[in-house]
This record gives sequence, C-alpha cells and structure tokens, in this order.
Amino acid sequence: MHQSGETVRFLIHLFNGRWFMVFASFLIMACAGATYLFGTYSKDIKSTLGYDQTTLNLLGFFKDLGANVGVMSGLIAEVTPTWFVLTVGSAMNFVGYFMIWLTVTGKVSKPKVWQMCLYICIGANSQNFANTGALVTCVKNFPESRGVMLGLLKGYVGLSGAIMTQLYFAIYGNDSKSLILLIAWLPAVVSLVFVYSIREKKVVRQRNELNVFYNFLYLSIFLALFLMAMNIAEKQVHFTKAAYAASATICCVLLFVPLTVAVKQEIENLSRMSDLPGSPLEKKVEAPKKEIDLVHEEKEMKSCFLTVFDPPPRGEDYTILQALLSLDMIILFVATFCGLGSSLTAVDNLGQIGESLGYPNHTVSSFVSLVSIWNYFGRVFSGFVSEYLLAKYKLPRPLMMTFVLLLSCAGHLLIAFPVPGSVYIASILMGFSFGAQLPLLFAIISELFGLKYYSTLFNCGQLASPLGSYILNVRVTGMLYDREALKQLKARGLTRKDVKDLTCLGSQCYKLPFVILASVTFFGALVSLGLAIRTRKFYKGDIYKKFRETPGSESESVLVSDPRKS
Repeated sequence: MHQSGETVRFLIHLFNGRWFMVFASFLIMACAGATYLFGTYSKDIKSTLGYDQTTLNLLGFFKDLGANVGVMSGLIAEVTPTWFVLTVGSAMNFVGYFMIWLTVTGKVSKPKVWQMCLYICIGANSQNFANTGALVTCVKNFPESRGVMLGLLKGYVGLSGAIMTQLYFAIYGNDSKSLILLIAWLPAVVSLVFVYSIREKKVVRQRNELNVFYNFLYLSIFLALFLMAMNIAEKQVHFTKAAYAASATICCVLLFVPLTVAVKQEIENLSRMSDLPGSPLEKKVEAPKKEIDLVHEEKEMKSCFLTVFDPPPRGEDYTILQALLSLDMIILFVATFCGLGSSLTAVDNLGQIGESLGYPNHTVSSFVSLVSIWNYFGRVFSGFVSEYLLAKYKLPRPLMMTFVLLLSCAGHLLIAFPVPGSVYIASILMGFSFGAQLPLLFAIISELFGLKYYSTLFNCGQLASPLGSYILNVRVTGMLYDREALKQLKARGLTRKDVKDLTCLGSQCYKLPFVILASVTFFGALVSLGLAIRTRKFYKGDIYKKFRETPGSESESVLVSDPRKS
C-alpha cells in the first residue's frame, strides 16, 4: 500500500510538473502546423471546385489570415484559463477543416468562394489558440530560456507537416483528400487530451535547465533526421501500406521519447523536495515586494491612455497600446510584412511551382516535406543559436533576423531562375529561413516589451504576415501567374471558358513574381538591420536580470502568471 501511495503521489507530481507540461506542449505543437500542408491538398481544392490560381491564392490568403491574426486568442487568454483557450481552438480546428473535407469529397454541395475562405480561416485560426495556450505558457514558465523554448516549440510545429504526412500515408494511403480529414480530427484530439496539463507555474530556475533543453533538442533532431530519411526513402523505393504503418509507428515512438526526459527531471525534483528542501539546485526568484508595490501604485495613478507615448525602458512591461504604437514594433511590423509575407507566398505556391516545372505529384509532396523538415531546423537553429550568441557575444536578435532574410532571398532567386534540382535547394532554403523568422520575432517581442501582455502582443506582432501574404500572394504572384497562363491559352487558340482550371507550364510562370519577392525580402533585411542598430545598447546589457536571484531574496518566489488562471 505504501508503494502504491508513493506511485500515485509521483504521478500527481508528474502531471502537475513543469517538465510534463513541456512534453505535452511538444505534442500539441507537433499537430499545430496544418497550415503548412496547404501545398499538398490545394490541388484537390483547385481541381474539385474548378478554381483559377488567383482564387486558390485568395484561399491561401485567408488561411494565412486565420493562422496569423491571433489577437482574439490573445485577448481571450488574458481573461480565461488556459484549458478554455485550448478547448476553443480544438473546436475551431475540427469545424473548419471538416467542412473543407466534406466539400472536396462532394459530400455537400459546392459552397461559394467566401464560404470556403471562412472554413479555412476558422481552421487555420485554431493554431493561434494552440500557440497562445501552450507556447505563451511555456515562455512564462521558463523566461530565462525563452529563445531555446521558442525554438523547440516552433520546431515541432515545423515538423508537424512531415509527421502528419507519415500518419496519413499509414492510415489513409496516398489520398490527399483524406489528409484534410486527418488535419481536422488529430490536432483537436491531442489538444483535448492535454488540456489540463498546460498551466502557468512559479518561475523556477534549475541549474541544469539548459542541459535538459539540449536533451530535448537532440531527441527532436533525431526525429527530424528520421523524417528526412523516410522522405528520401519513399522517393527511391515503393512503400507498401505496411511499410508506411511501420514508419508512422516509429515516428510516434520518437514523439513520445521526450516523456522519459520529463519523467527523469520530475523524479529528481521530487527527490529534492523530499530530501533536500531549499536546495541551491533550484532558484526561486523575485524582485523585492515593496519595490513591486511602489511601481504598481505609481502606474495606477496614470490612465493607460495618458502613458501611450510615455513607454517604460525596453525590457519592462509595456501596455498593449504602448507596444503597438512604439517605433520598435512598427519596424518589426515592416520586417515581418516583407519576410514572412514573402515566405508564406513561396510556401503556398510550392505545389504549383513543382507542377509548372514539370515535376510529378510525388516529387511535389517531397518539396512540401522538405520545407516542413527544414522549417524545423530553422526554428531550433534560430532559437538555440540566437540564445547562445546573445549570451556569449551580446549579439542583438534583430541582426540574426537580417541574416535569415538574406538567406530567404537566395531561395526566392533559385525559383525565379531555376536550374535542374534547384527547387530541392530552394525548398530547403525557404523552409529554413521561414522557420527561423518566427522564434526570432516572438523572442524579440518578449524581450523588448515584457511578458505581462505577451499573450496579446505576440499575436499582434504577426499581423503583418497575412497582410504581406495577401498583397504578395494574391495581388502579385497569383495575378502574374494567371496572366502568364492566359498567354499560353491564347497561344493555343483557347479561352478561359474552354478549360476547367487555369494552369501555367514553364519556368516563366514564376520568374517575375519571385524576383519581386526577393526584392521585397531584401528590403525587409535592411529594415531589420535598422532595428538591430536601434537596440544594440539594450542587448549589450543583462536583459534577464529581473528574472535572476537578488540579494536577500533567496527564499522568495515570483509568479509571472495571472492569478486569474490558477
């Protein structure tokens, strides 16, 4: 009985622990990247519903709009518990993508274009609820490791496309319409399973915290390499359904291996709590309470509207209006518009790029998987490497954003001026640079504007992305593609009414659009360089000082969480 009681005690401690919460967040994020699979199933939507490229790109825009306009999820998270945020996201995910699946399989009558736009916007917007619930909570629970944490979590989002591709091959076979059904139910189920595991905790710094994150990193790299190996193998040999089932099983096992790391850490934490309470291995930190009260009283004396243009120093907690109207946020907005807007356009058109250059459907799926896998490498690289460069050399994160955008330019130019095999290289470069931008953006926002309103601010920070996607994807790339396709129809003596879907073939289809994307991205790199120059003095200082131990406060602890969420 005693042993049984100890087991129950440990399980309760495990499920309430920070490290199990990190593991649960990994699984939620591993299913939260359905938007990156649009290039795989977009051809089914185009052929089934008879859309031209401009209409398909309009759907792509609403997908990006839903995926990036997360202000609502941020505001909801400010006043409701995390479990509610995740539950709402699960419902939206299922409803949005299930309606798309019913449409492309002909189970419902053909909807109007605005209805399809609404469905995909609702489905894509659900990932913001997963991000806000899991990602924001993890950053608040590990404030000194935020760059590493963001890189890992967004890395799993980057891998999610390749993970779900393996699962759908195993469950449904080579039927891309059924991929939409998988996207509808799987993320919703995973979020609901772990809905009570994601909660804000006290800020606790373990001396081996960074080493634990490196263990998680090595395991995730192994998963990424396995997915890449499967991607290559599937192109070289014919996989039976049993082979796909074996591959998917190994993938699931690798997804659950980080649980062993979480269990090990919780066993050590429980042992310390039992045998060595107050051990210096853990630091619980807080600025002195009197100082906090004085600052709070001083801020309460002024209305938030009166302090809009009188923000605190960088790194302190800005109000939402102070952050949104600051020059730093405006510069970030422009850089995001150029960088993420161009990257989203490239990723959304990847299926049509492969088609226009004469690649078979299976190879086009390879491009999408390559983007997903290298998206992961970009995310973990930017998270871990930017944290290392910041800690060792005080290198501003916006400067790394500049380097990433320059890399993205090279990928766009390889599409604009293709040579044999260049699309493979371009997929790697675009996936890596696209993935690297998001952890950098989210980390920069948390560092410059504080964590108090991070749920809302990090969602506001990516609003420029769908705007850039609309202008660059729908108004530029889609229209130029259709113009070239109409030229080809005219040369064959046909009109638009003579064909069901408008298709362009040849390297000229995307040449001009991607020259424009490369130019816009280069401008974004220059803007990001300007932010790096503006913030270099801030990054030269100790930006995590307020989260570290202060003299005379060893026994105190600080909550960055909202008391309403406990």
